Amino acid sequence: MGGWEGGIRVPGIVRWPGALPAGRVVAEPTSLMDVFPTVVQLGGGQVPQDRVIDGRSLVPLLQGADVHSAHEFLFHYCGKYLHAARWHQRASRRVWKVHYTTPRFQPAGAGACYGRGICPCSGEGVTQHSPPLLFDLSADPSEARPLRPDSEPLYHAVLARVGEAVARHGETLSPVPEQFSVSSIMWKPWLQPCCGLFPFCSCQEDQDGAPLGPEP
Repeated sequence: MGGWEGGIRVPGIVRWPGALPAGRVVAEPTSLMDVFPTVVQLGGGQVPQDRVIDGRSLVPLLQGADVHSAHEFLFHYCGKYLHAARWHQRASRRVWKVHYTTPRFQPAGAGACYGRGICPCSGEGVTQHSPPLLFDLSADPSEARPLRPDSEPLYHAVLARVGEAVARHGETLSPVPEQFSVSSIMWKPWLQPCCGLFPFCSCQEDQDGAPLGPEP
């Protein structure tokens, strides 16, 4: 899905009886990157200070101490390629979305890359937008109506503001090993938990749920 909302906007459920109020709904934008600083705070630790941490602790939101997300901007990647950026404009509470790159859905008019099986992140399978696509997610969460300079007075100002944030974000990035390279994602049988005789590692359980196999 690249940076489209259909691949990003998913619910998250947090349950902590006795610590978090039940039934509370938080509609603020958050990220999976927020899990790390959240767990660190709950564990009484501190996040590393020698690098930029993109996540923000969710504890204030979950406990109701804050009503707004600590994220003003969120950057949406497809692999290592930045496809889109979101601006949660605090002054007006409007949420803008800028698409720099979008996958070419197959067949035409579909909402996914059925012809390929998976949407590519770069190359001939994507479209580079110049100028970028701009949406107001506050009024158009399905991203069906791209804005134009003649339809949105803030068009140029929003693109400029998001562009500045993207540039600052890019300055904080450092090269790292590719996490989705073939060598990283290939099956490594020597790392697989094995409760049988290697390489026959399938495990069965008895009726009580206790694993059957050799004693450790």
